[in-house]
Amino acid sequence: MNFTRTLLASGLVALLAACSNGAQDSAQDAQKSAADAQQQADKAQQAADQSQNAATNQAADQAQQSADQAKDAAAQASNAASASTAGGASDATKDAAANAADQADKSADQAKDAASNADSAKDDTKK
Repeated sequence: MNFTRTLLASGLVALLAACSNGAQDSAQDAQKSAADAQQQADKAQQAADQSQNAATNQAADQAQQSADQAKDAAAQASNAASASTAGGASDATKDAAANAADQADKSADQAKDAASNADSAKDDTKK
């Protein structure tokens, strides 16, 4: 998973280097949120691996789904930022990047919650 995250991050960093204005900032925010979501998904997966119970596995799956959604939103933000540099930074393009960044942030929060649930489920099995 770390390799995938690193590969995704380097690709988006290269793309973001060509971007400008608010769309670029939104795309960078979306990328950070996606990386945070992936870290939380990794944490949830570690908890699931340690406890091997249904609740922890489910929470880890939810965290990974949220991380995937965050990656998709980050890609949308990057595409919008790229479009803004190709054809002028229109308000609609900036809004699209900002909306995608917001979605990535929400997905990262969901991944964090799911990772917390996985930890709780792991702790419950120890009792």
